[in-house]
Amino acid sequence: MEEDIKAADAAEKIAPAQVAGGENMAAGAAQAGAPDAAENTDDGNAVVFDGVTFSYNEQPAPALSGVSFTVKKGEFLAIIGHNGSGKSTLARLINGLLIPDEGKVVVFGLDTAEGKNPIEIRKKAGIVFQNPDNQMVASIIEDDVAFGPENIGVEREEIGRRIDWALKAVGMEQFRTGTPSRLSGGQKQRIAIAGVLAIKPDIIILDESTAMLDPRGRREVMGVVSRLNREEGMTVILITHFMEEALLADRTIVLNRGEIVMQGTPAEIFLHSERLEAYNLSLPRIGRICKTLQKAGIAVADCLTPEILAEEIKDAADAAGVKSRTAAFTAAPLPESPHEWDIDVKNLAFTYSAKSPFASRALKGINLHIDEGEFFGIIGHTGSGKSTLVQHLNALIKLPQAEKRYRAKKPKKGQPAPVLPSITVGRFNLADKKCPFVKLRESVGMVFQYPEYQLFAETVFADVAFGLKNFRKGISAEETESAVRDALEMVGLNYEEVKDKSPFDLSGGQKRRVAIAGVIVSRPHILILDEPAAGLDPLGKQEIMELLHKIHREWCSTVIVVSHDMDEIADNCTKAAVISDGEVADCAAPRELFKKADELTSLGLDVPLTAKACVRLRELGIDIDTDFTCEDFSEKVISLFKGGENA
Repeated sequence: MEEDIKAADAAEKIAPAQVAGGENMAAGAAQAGAPDAAENTDDGNAVVFDGVTFSYNEQPAPALSGVSFTVKKGEFLAIIGHNGSGKSTLARLINGLLIPDEGKVVVFGLDTAEGKNPIEIRKKAGIVFQNPDNQMVASIIEDDVAFGPENIGVEREEIGRRIDWALKAVGMEQFRTGTPSRLSGGQKQRIAIAGVLAIKPDIIILDESTAMLDPRGRREVMGVVSRLNREEGMTVILITHFMEEALLADRTIVLNRGEIVMQGTPAEIFLHSERLEAYNLSLPRIGRICKTLQKAGIAVADCLTPEILAEEIKDAADAAGVKSRTAAFTAAPLPESPHEWDIDVKNLAFTYSAKSPFASRALKGINLHIDEGEFFGIIGHTGSGKSTLVQHLNALIKLPQAEKRYRAKKPKKGQPAPVLPSITVGRFNLADKKCPFVKLRESVGMVFQYPEYQLFAETVFADVAFGLKNFRKGISAEETESAVRDALEMVGLNYEEVKDKSPFDLSGGQKRRVAIAGVIVSRPHILILDEPAAGLDPLGKQEIMELLHKIHREWCSTVIVVSHDMDEIADNCTKAAVISDGEVADCAAPRELFKKADELTSLGLDVPLTAKACVRLRELGIDIDTDFTCEDFSEKVISLFKGGENA
């Protein structure tokens, strides 16, 4: 297949010209002075890029260079590419937030660079940003969702109906009267999506908008978007790193360093292209499994779903006359833990804004033990309390007894004393007011959900050095420089190139690395990372996880990762806890945890694709006992075809 797949244009699906929003939307637009859409959309094109080049002032190379493509009305287009490839820039050019340096962008016949066109275009093209905080405008959730419809002149009664519909579509109707500031990152993202859905735009642009959602949330949002595209003709432009989301699209475009390097149907891109790695991308996990089996001589076709993969393995086994139908699992012995840095959490409860109208109970009695030496995963649905839990582990949120003004309440006559929460981390008792909390935070490092939230200094050097200087008073300039250099180089950044740069001029992936460097510079015994790979391209995720394993191997006793990616947990963690509605629902090794597919699904989670393939294989009479990593699953399948010597 040629690098640029031209055949896709001939097969593009053109949905009916009817766009979402109906008569009320048209009336609202008319009240706001919008031009008649019919005058501008006769050509059937929603978006046209014609030789578009755009550069940011501080960047030597253009973010986009000579980009040309067309999006038909009603088309579902996915755009993928490595971090920094120009995807978000492209999205902002569509709705006039940015104007091309060269070439032009036309949206429903309106040139984004002319007059007041950008204002009219934003009524037609809604964008959901990667970071939901960038588009939160109100202190009450229903007001935030209403903001867009109010600004385009939708009638009050219709606004109420749209708020109801949009919040229900993203599963957040029960939070209608709450405040966005008390929501988790994933919950905020749902509200941001609802705010754009409420406008009922002709085009919806999702810029990594599901990156912080749990599996159920991603399915629900993509279900709503797919239905609007399919039934109401809404044009969808999806920027994503989730390959299973891209598979929903009619067409996929691959960006690399600001240029379109591939385009075609998702099947053409993911199944027949071997050039993805050259563009800092990688095949989806299922694609890697297929390639591994094919190299081992197993006649499986490239496929897109785990169920079809299982059927391909079954057919190949039948054709090859494979007799063995069982591959057993042999667990590698785990090193004995010294237990000097164990974490023990008992009866942990926490309520945000207690004794206020916005009170929200986040934790309801967590009991959890983490052995030193674990690469530990924490999973759970959006708003389950994961982030609240880990923020207790280095006393960013203190236990009540550790607060200076705390006074134990005397129990009422005839009633037992209340059960108080307790947390011990190694030798630190976090329930003790006299606990040396500064020393604790040097030993327990935390990397937050959004790395830019913990970057603040003028230079990368100053940012990374900040914590070190606070933890180790009197450290010399030479020792500081050496430690900062080591930390930056450990996360894969060139010290000389980045030390004097502003951290805010870096790409998203580089910011994340600087944030990690600022934590590991003090060599903590325990490293906690909240969604460390969210929003990164596949190669970036792989590099971050390899970095964490290197740190874990060399000097960090325990790594704790909060994640929504079940494949990420299966591939990397020795053990994982499932948090649901503020409680621990389960805690086990991934090999045991992901056998409980129905239970996890009921909690709003998912299982790795290998677990889904194993379920289907079992139905077909083949039992694969695996730890659910791609590598182990592939090895077990290959062992069956070799006569079962490893079975």
